[in-house]
Amino acid sequence: MPTYPGDPEVTLAPDATHEADGYATSELRTGTHAGTHVDAPKHTLPEGEAIDERDVGRFAFEARLVDCRPLIPREPIAPDALPDPDALDRDVDLLVLRTGWESHWGTERYRDHPYLTAAAAERCRAAGVGVGLDTFGPDPTPTAGGEDGSLAAASDDEPDGTPAHDVLLGDSLPIVENLRGLDGLPHRFRIYAFPLRLRGADGSPVRAVAEWVK
Repeated sequence: MPTYPGDPEVTLAPDATHEADGYATSELRTGTHAGTHVDAPKHTLPEGEAIDERDVGRFAFEARLVDCRPLIPREPIAPDALPDPDALDRDVDLLVLRTGWESHWGTERYRDHPYLTAAAAERCRAAGVGVGLDTFGPDPTPTAGGEDGSLAAASDDEPDGTPAHDVLLGDSLPIVENLRGLDGLPHRFRIYAFPLRLRGADGSPVRAVAEWVK
């Protein structure tokens, strides 16, 4: 499973086996931000809420799909790519941004995903909506290279730090990352991304599930 650069790798190893113990258990090692996961405000804000401090019902979202394609590697997503806050249905609390980057899952190119500008994050905050993405996250990820032209090089205009995270998490708005399977989703749907109840944690892996009425 791909992980954000510097994060621990995900491993699953046998602990007990049927042959030796008469039953099977496994040891799972993972970071809190591996695979599809949700961020808690504590992820980028030292005094932010931990994942277990949020009611589980806050991870069931009324979502709207925003198809941002086509996008080039490391392209900034500007505010005008997002719906006008006044045009959003009042019950929408999550914009699922489809960048097309899930097609690069498992490759170095996945690092070179488009990212949300701070101004675009501010537009989300003005609308009171969080974001879900088919990328590592709303801010740029360190590039894997670019000198040979096979991978994108970081632009001098790319922001330092985590400005989009900070805008959204600073207002307790949700961020769901590394979404997959966005093909076939309708314009409006409900998405469930329930985290593990990890005491004091800054995020949690989830099994994200979409539901809609045909």
